[in-house]
Amino acid sequence: MNIGAGSGEPELTAGLSIIHSNHLEDLRQVAVRWICSHPLKPLENEIFLVQSNGMAQWLKLAMAANDGCGISAAIDFQLPARFLWSAYRTVLGEEETPYESAYDRERLTWRLLKLLPCLLEDDGFAPLKQFLADDDDLRKRYQLACYLADLYDQYQVYRADWLEDWAMGQDQWRNATGRVAPLPAGQSWQAELWRRIQADMRQPQRGTSRAELHQRFLQTLAALSTRPAGLPRRIIVFGICSMPKQALEALQALSRCCQVLMFVHNPCRHYWADIIEDRELLRIEYSRHRRKAHVPADLDPELLHQHVNPLLAAWGKQGRDYIGLLYGYDRPNAYRQNFAEIDLFQDFVAPDQAGHLLQQVQQAILDLQPLPAADQEKPSVAPDDRSISFQLAHSRQREVEILQDQLLACFKQFPDLKPRDIIVMMPDIRAYAPHIEAVFGNLPPEDERYIPFTIADQPERASLPVLAALEKLLHLPDLRITVGDIMDLLEVPALRDRFALAEADLPRLHSWIEGAGIRWGLNSDHRQSFDLPSGLEQNTWLFGLRRMLLGYAVGTSVPWRQIAPYDEIGGLEATLVGPLAAMLEQLEKYWQLLLNPATADEWCQRILDLSKDFFRPAGSRDQLTLRRLEEVLDQWLNACTDAELDGPLTLPVVRSAILSALTDASISQRFLAGMVNFGTLMPMRAIPFKVVCLLGMNDGEYPRSRLAPDFDLMAAPGHYRPGDRSRREDDRYLFLEALLSAREKLYISYIGKSVRDNSPCVPSVLVGQLRDYLESGWAAAGDPESGDRLLAQLTCQHPLQPFSRTYFQPARAPGLFTYAHEWRKIFDTAKEPQTVQSLGPPQFESRLTLEQLIRFLKKPVQSFFNQRLNVHFEDIPVTTLDQEPFVLDHLAPFGLGVKLLEAGLAADPKERSAAVEQAVQHMRLTGELPMHGFGERAAAELVRPVEQMLAHYLRLREQFPHKARTVEIDLAVDLDNCGDTSLQDWLTDLYQVDSAAAPSPSESYARWHFYPHTTLDKKGQFFRLDSLIPPWVHHLAGCAQGLHLTSYLVAPDGLVRLPPLDREPARQMIQTIIANWWSGLQDPLPVAAKTALAYLLAEPDADPEKAVRTARNAYQGNAYNFSGELGYSPYLKRVYPDFEAIWQAENNRFTVLAEALYAPMVQSYVQEH
Repeated sequence: MNIGAGSGEPELTAGLSIIHSNHLEDLRQVAVRWICSHPLKPLENEIFLVQSNGMAQWLKLAMAANDGCGISAAIDFQLPARFLWSAYRTVLGEEETPYESAYDRERLTWRLLKLLPCLLEDDGFAPLKQFLADDDDLRKRYQLACYLADLYDQYQVYRADWLEDWAMGQDQWRNATGRVAPLPAGQSWQAELWRRIQADMRQPQRGTSRAELHQRFLQTLAALSTRPAGLPRRIIVFGICSMPKQALEALQALSRCCQVLMFVHNPCRHYWADIIEDRELLRIEYSRHRRKAHVPADLDPELLHQHVNPLLAAWGKQGRDYIGLLYGYDRPNAYRQNFAEIDLFQDFVAPDQAGHLLQQVQQAILDLQPLPAADQEKPSVAPDDRSISFQLAHSRQREVEILQDQLLACFKQFPDLKPRDIIVMMPDIRAYAPHIEAVFGNLPPEDERYIPFTIADQPERASLPVLAALEKLLHLPDLRITVGDIMDLLEVPALRDRFALAEADLPRLHSWIEGAGIRWGLNSDHRQSFDLPSGLEQNTWLFGLRRMLLGYAVGTSVPWRQIAPYDEIGGLEATLVGPLAAMLEQLEKYWQLLLNPATADEWCQRILDLSKDFFRPAGSRDQLTLRRLEEVLDQWLNACTDAELDGPLTLPVVRSAILSALTDASISQRFLAGMVNFGTLMPMRAIPFKVVCLLGMNDGEYPRSRLAPDFDLMAAPGHYRPGDRSRREDDRYLFLEALLSAREKLYISYIGKSVRDNSPCVPSVLVGQLRDYLESGWAAAGDPESGDRLLAQLTCQHPLQPFSRTYFQPARAPGLFTYAHEWRKIFDTAKEPQTVQSLGPPQFESRLTLEQLIRFLKKPVQSFFNQRLNVHFEDIPVTTLDQEPFVLDHLAPFGLGVKLLEAGLAADPKERSAAVEQAVQHMRLTGELPMHGFGERAAAELVRPVEQMLAHYLRLREQFPHKARTVEIDLAVDLDNCGDTSLQDWLTDLYQVDSAAAPSPSESYARWHFYPHTTLDKKGQFFRLDSLIPPWVHHLAGCAQGLHLTSYLVAPDGLVRLPPLDREPARQMIQTIIANWWSGLQDPLPVAAKTALAYLLAEPDADPEKAVRTARNAYQGNAYNFSGELGYSPYLKRVYPDFEAIWQAENNRFTVLAEALYAPMVQSYVQEH
């Protein structure tokens, strides 16, 4: 190639130059220096062909660097396919070559969708007819059209000769050697379908397939004597690891009138095209790279490992094909004189240095070096060499947590390492993105452990709320439209703005929705579309909305026309119901509209109307998103019009096409943004980085597999051709590129143990091959005969939890560490118990109520946190609002049951049954009971215990027929350190035998407490002693006040009686409880009510060991009581995390407190049948 100048402007001589190197950095440097030293004209574009946006960004950064081009403009980075199509149009003319080919995959899909029904009557298409049976919604036809369009798109690039034969009426195929054979039985329909496609094209479109245009392009260029206007004078192809033969033919043809520079990443400096299967298909007559010495020309595959590098042989097939194809077009003697070197291979390890393990592996691949013949020849690896490491985790979450710790260690080990020097890749970023956000995004930027990061390759639907909402709306006919669905939609700002709602309104709306009994379904008709019976309107949105509107209109009132008003709607907030009703109206409108098939034009209008009715752009991103939607719809409509598709289409077909186009539209991803880069393993993502991390290298997940359809003739045995794309071969070469692109460290992570049962999980076969290779080729220092020790040195098995004690033990493995110092405090505290300092007496007013004493006795430790510290650990109540009730939960007796009981107690004795039934009916109207038969059964379950309690109540009223006055409780407590503490409250709901005007000590009083649940065990013994605490406290207070009081616990299955107590013993018991309450405000008392009661019932004086065992089971749980009292109390977990902690605290104070607080109650009650 001769580079000259003329007329004061730089002149470039056409030709094809191919530069090889094992270092992309060197190729980049040569490319940048070449364009700097041989600039184009000021208004010319410099064309770079790259395979990814990441590679383009990497080149741009080099050009902008101080030693690069500095300020540069008119640099155009393009993908090869897009550039070649523009070259076709330039050479052949825009009239002959359309801007978008009718044979492109997207456009061909809709033409096939139109053609397929017309072909099914032809016997030759019987296989397709069988597949398309029972296809009412066109899904099968659309899927088949997509498969076939993709297949013919591949044929145009990789099997153009087949299509040429088929167009001429010859139902045959050729293999890579040119041998012709008839198409296999049952596959001739592919040739006929291709002919039908061509016949269906309008005249201007015929002959515009990529295969036909390619041949005319080559012929036209061969006949040209000058470069056509519009073709660039220089084309730089950089770092592409694979191109089809058709593209290489086009580049060679362009090199007749353009300067074409190809910068090729070649992992090996020797000729290596014959070390992999199918090598005879390349038919390479010339290679500028020499065969390595001592490698036979006709290499026996069985002896392959003795002469070549196993990793290159196992993973390099894709690169081998590409480089082998390049040899067919390479004439280095024509351009060698223009470069100092055209083979820029550099050693990873200097001859006088040993290098770390990663460099040695890379050097072995560069030199095509086989494994050592003997163990004594194995290089040794230093104990601290972690240049290649394997991290085994239990889950994706743990993989990311471990990665964070390991990266922090890398920053400490390499002070000059920057976040931008690290790339983390995985098979599918979508599976890891939530975990990455949760782990790396959990730390604030000011934390010294914060690592800036960016996540690339996420679908736009994952990052743009409007697209996520649009997808949900386009699934309306399939949605149950649950409360969760509506609340998800209302989280989208653009949708909220459309209905004049604010984010602050959502909690109130959610509360109303829950209170109105809404679960799912717009109305009964919507539910009927899910094959449910008609008339099931309870718990639908219409049901709840009617309750809200009636409640706003009439407030608390009796039901009207079988609608129970929801009376929480009122005031200025009532205006929120209007937007909710408007949104539900639009949802019903589009639910019905989207069910109906329509033409492409009608669908476009429907979707545009939907976007306008549901979205008001809340910012520039929303505006761009909706504008992009309009563009996608316009392009799709053009494709359908071009295919003359005018029949009705169903929603699943349209939705799939539109959403796929919106997802594919996102090509601008944040990559090389100066942070740690997270992304998907994809071609040309293997840009050089100091640290390369691979996550998710699990068996079955990588290499990723793609099952070819049965009619893919390219995948047929014996018909492979060099340059064919294979997902598995792509992934193998990607793994090789990742290994070669790491400069300091290669980090490989996979799930090595099951998160369920800790059983071993095997890694990806590629990881297994790498481990076998390392085991066979290297050895740990001091152990040359065994590779097992080396693998153990490079591998770290991490525990299941990030807070495992293993991370904090002094004698842990070198790779087991964590920077999450928050967990260390747990074990430091456990290792060195600290004495809890008493808080001292409280400073608030020491006036006690009965309810405070009840809460204290039921949960002493929780009382300390709530009353003294004002700390509340209760979980936020989460109600499953997306399902209508079918059965009652275990708390129903305490909620719905109490409502029925209150209705029965408030009614006259003769009307109690009717009052209870009326309350049941009201529950049906409010949606609290299940529907139909489920509701009848649930109502019976509620009514039965209520009737039993009412029967007990009537018998008690016979004994104590008269309602007594309320008694004031005012008891001063004379205890040390209690200050002026007193118990002040009112004792209500007293009954007496006689109708005395004022309470009298000689009068007998009674009081009862209802407990709407069973209290007897299978043996008929009272076991729910904790339910006796409320009546016990009231009983003590009444007796201490001087009343002759009998108290009752009224349960469905019987009565428990508390006999009257003398005044002084009752006062002593009250004082003991109050004294412990006062003490419990200064320290959490080591006692728990249910555990203490179980201990006392086990008669500790008679059998102490049995009592302790019973208490332990009650506290920690056993096979019959899974959680125990500890499992339900975060307060106990915080202070006394196991039974030993509460039992041994303060010298076994547990027994003293149990006797003082609960023994009198246990000794006092009498079970009545």
